[in-house]
Amino acid sequence: MKYLNRISDLAGKYMAWLTIIFALLGFFLPQLFMPLVSFKVGSMSLTNILLGVIMFGMGMTLKGADFRLILSRPRDVLVGIVCQYTIMPLGAFLLAKLLGLSPELAFGLILLGCVPGGTASNVMTFLAKGDVPLSVTTTMCTTLLAPVMTPALSYLLGGEWVQVDFLSMVLSIVMVVLVPIVAGVVVHQLLGDRCEKIRKLLVLISVISIVVIVAMCVAPNASKFLQASSILVIVAVLIHHLLGLGLGYLVCRLFKMEEAKVRALSIEVGLQNSGLAVGLAGSFSASYPLAVLPAAIATVVHQIVGSLVANFFAARPKTEPEETQKLPAESAA
Repeated sequence: MKYLNRISDLAGKYMAWLTIIFALLGFFLPQLFMPLVSFKVGSMSLTNILLGVIMFGMGMTLKGADFRLILSRPRDVLVGIVCQYTIMPLGAFLLAKLLGLSPELAFGLILLGCVPGGTASNVMTFLAKGDVPLSVTTTMCTTLLAPVMTPALSYLLGGEWVQVDFLSMVLSIVMVVLVPIVAGVVVHQLLGDRCEKIRKLLVLISVISIVVIVAMCVAPNASKFLQASSILVIVAVLIHHLLGLGLGYLVCRLFKMEEAKVRALSIEVGLQNSGLAVGLAGSFSASYPLAVLPAAIATVVHQIVGSLVANFFAARPKTEPEETQKLPAESAA
């Protein structure tokens, strides 16, 4: 078990590099992953199954303290939730308009903006020396709200470009997100503290699932990455990602939060659950095959940029609360 824990720590530490490696494997050797892409259990793709595994692992790690944090620090959590479901969806909508994306790509970018924060944000927050409990709780809340918020926002903002099946999307998110999380919470309640013994294993399984999803996203879209439009999508995804990180940071500063909270919510807002976006976009693949491209690109971009931002934060000394409260006045000057 000791060696397994060490492997888990290394996988978490070098997740960005693992993501790049698997993305390159998916691009140059797509035949390795195409059997996985076509693999299904009933009507569920392997991508959705792996997402369910990640969500189950998330549920297994949730404690009563994570839920109590909502009551003890409601403002912090509420700021994160509101930022997540305003900055990212509206940012995607405006970018799609400004860049003149095709209907399929525009909807794909908006779908990416409407999903909840990704579980990788919790790892990035830890690396950034941010407020991990706040990150975990905000991820949990935005994820639990996803069955309503993601379809509703996708319908309102993306309906201009494509026809969105609201009820079908709700059902997909309930099956992939809500059910596994609830199952994980129930198992945690049954096992109690014994879950701590397999915590590192859950992290390792999540990392493996994430990088395999990345490769499975890239493999069937390898040729599309070489098209001229893919460069525009990469730019759009990168700007969208930086917009979330930057505005999330700025809003938290305006609320005069401590540095650890600012780092946590900046990363939380900027890092989307791109794997979920891929799974949802896959349900539109028959009519809108290119809709998956923004989310597929985001699985790589978010991991790389998120890791760089986390390392940047970690290298900076934390600002004391009283100094943080002076920043808005200094900025105005």
